[in-house]
Amino acid sequence: MADNLPSEFDVVVIGTGLPESIIAAACSRSGQRVLHVDSRNYYGGNWASFSFSGLCSWIRENKQKRDVREESDDWRKLILETEEAISLNMKDNTIQHIEYICYANQDLAEDVNEAGALRKLSAFGVSDNGEATQGSEKECQPVESQSLGPESCEVSPESITCNDPESATERSDAEMTSESENLCDATSDESALEKGKMENASTAETAALEPKKITYTQIVIEGRRFNIDLVSKLLYSRGLLIDLLTKSNVSRYAEFKNVTRILAFQEGRVEQVPCSRADVFNSRQLTMVEKRMLMKFLTFCLDYEQHPNEYEDYKEYKFSEYLKTQKLTSNLQHFILHSIAMVSEADSGTIDGLKATKKFLQCLGRYGNTPFLFPLYGQGEIPQCFCRMCAVFGGIYCLRHSVKCLVVDKESGRCKAMIDHFGQRISAKYFVVEDSYFSEKTCTNMCYRQISRAVLITDQSILKTDSDQQISILTVPPEELGLPAIRIIELCSSTMTCMRNTYLVHFTCSSTKTAKEDLEPIVQKLFSLNSETERESENEGGPEKPRVLWALYFNMRDSSGIDKNSYDSLPSNVYVCSGPDCELGSDYAVKQAETIFQEMFPNEEFCPPPPNPEDIIYDGDGTQTEDPGFSNSSNVITKPSPEENSGGDGDSNQFSEEQHEE
Repeated sequence: MADNLPSEFDVVVIGTGLPESIIAAACSRSGQRVLHVDSRNYYGGNWASFSFSGLCSWIRENKQKRDVREESDDWRKLILETEEAISLNMKDNTIQHIEYICYANQDLAEDVNEAGALRKLSAFGVSDNGEATQGSEKECQPVESQSLGPESCEVSPESITCNDPESATERSDAEMTSESENLCDATSDESALEKGKMENASTAETAALEPKKITYTQIVIEGRRFNIDLVSKLLYSRGLLIDLLTKSNVSRYAEFKNVTRILAFQEGRVEQVPCSRADVFNSRQLTMVEKRMLMKFLTFCLDYEQHPNEYEDYKEYKFSEYLKTQKLTSNLQHFILHSIAMVSEADSGTIDGLKATKKFLQCLGRYGNTPFLFPLYGQGEIPQCFCRMCAVFGGIYCLRHSVKCLVVDKESGRCKAMIDHFGQRISAKYFVVEDSYFSEKTCTNMCYRQISRAVLITDQSILKTDSDQQISILTVPPEELGLPAIRIIELCSSTMTCMRNTYLVHFTCSSTKTAKEDLEPIVQKLFSLNSETERESENEGGPEKPRVLWALYFNMRDSSGIDKNSYDSLPSNVYVCSGPDCELGSDYAVKQAETIFQEMFPNEEFCPPPPNPEDIIYDGDGTQTEDPGFSNSSNVITKPSPEENSGGDGDSNQFSEEQHEE
């Protein structure tokens, strides 16, 4: 089908990252003819999520530091004398310094495969020699500094076994009962029976307390249970992305879980931060005086604009310096700066800190006791949700569809068409291109920032509690002033991003060096990188650290904040979308998508609510067929009630009832 595409569209979108996908959905929803293409064989670009084997394939592809180009330049013959071409990259060069290490028991047998594995095309649909491939014959080898080579795999739902906690408990009970019966048969002595039962119960309790020993073989076999994000972000419950998801009804295509706890790292230990009013008063970490201080300050932050006399004299101060003037203890200052406002100690001013604190407090209580949501199956689901909306309204999608160049009319200076790898010339009024597709020639004047990323698979949570299903966010302050803070997001198996008895831990910070150099010192503080035997001796006399089973480090380009005029000779009807930024939320991507859409179609509404199926008038014989875009689904965010939208209830205003008290 790809080589028989229509020759004309209103909008061509190249790249399937979050901003491009939002723009495609908005254009399609407003009635534009949209073609959405990507040279990769997966959605999301640098916003994507992968299974474990898919991530191994992504690593292998990005270690090939060369542009995948065919030697033939036949497409240049399609360029007329009155036209010129802007060549595009066929390989993403935004990822650098990839390093991966396996710490788990490396007992991988040659015949071990991911459950339900099928061979697929490589990430860019070509082999090392430029020919189409049907997948790798090698499995992911757990040897440091060795290139990984498994391909993305699919698995049927039937092949996934159910890891139900209740059934696991029943199996454990059955095993204990069987052992007791065997003990009864072995001896008739009542004292021996009682002794055996006590020993059996003691062994079961000890086994329950000890973490399960996960091997590399298990990780490979259960690889489909992992959904590993390239970019680590959360959704503010009253942020722009949640508002867009609910307004456009795209939320029906996804499910979300509330982040359950916010953590702080202070004096070498991890502890939970009280956020809501109930948390503050139930906290054992704070004295009664500190609780009153914290409540008073948070109440002020909710409507700080109404009390300018409280901060006018400190506008030029750093937020950290302003906190010292508020009679707050060092403990409270640390909580507010790094776990509530989550701003830089060195760079953020007083107003920035107050705004961030207010945003945090306003997001409390809409969907839970913390301000954040996380999408089940990973962040890569969000771009796909908007792609689905675009397809519902008539957008055409082509993955593994490379674009050779953009064709520019010399006289008008506008882009008039693109030429794909089939040699087909496709015309359009507007072109939206993801930054990574532009060649070095087009990006000559660019000075990109970098993001340092690490992804760990661990066997325990960084802060153990009665529940092992916690979603946590932790900000580790820099050891030296001027260095960036490190954001850590820990995901449990109920987020559908990792297998049972493991955790997926994401590290993110602005780069100063390579990702491993930036992040490994903090990894070593919080986790054990040793084998089981070495960890036992390491933890003697101290608390046991979670063990890292597998780790990945890489640097990702941050192209946010780049002005369009910085690109060399870009036509006015070509718009550039940036990749992920280093911020916790996705507000920048949403703002960028809306800005570009309004520049193209100033008279159209951006992602309006879908029509009610009952109000649609059908042509023909009047027979109404069910619109696939409006089928019932339980996988939605519950839209906020009118009271929530007005801030009438929930914990978002939980501090407003507290007045400024002495």
